[in-house]
Amino acid sequence: MLLWSLLALVLIAGGAAYAWVRSHRAQLELGVGYAARVGCGCRYMGGRALADCHKDFEPGMEPIRLSENAATRTITASVPLIASRSARYDPVLGCQPKPFASTPLAVRH
Repeated sequence: MLLWSLLALVLIAGGAAYAWVRSHRAQLELGVGYAARVGCGCRYMGGRALADCHKDFEPGMEPIRLSENAATRTITASVPLIASRSARYDPVLGCQPKPFASTPLAVRH
């Protein structure tokens, strides 16, 4: 009986988490895109450490994580398993976000 109760609780919690992610997916996609550009500018234009770039985030962006590929001068912002975007630093153009691909926000031609 206890096992079934735990299983039901896990399924309910999983369903609630899935529903929350689904309802906030577009906002998360925009948030990681913004964070990638902010992190790229902070790191490559401002010359600051990547860990210091979180200070530039807006309230509510705490779940977003930043990572760096120094070889390509790319910063990737992500909410693990949910959304991810990258911005690459170009000395002439500055920080350029990579285009959306296979997301609900992608522009179809």
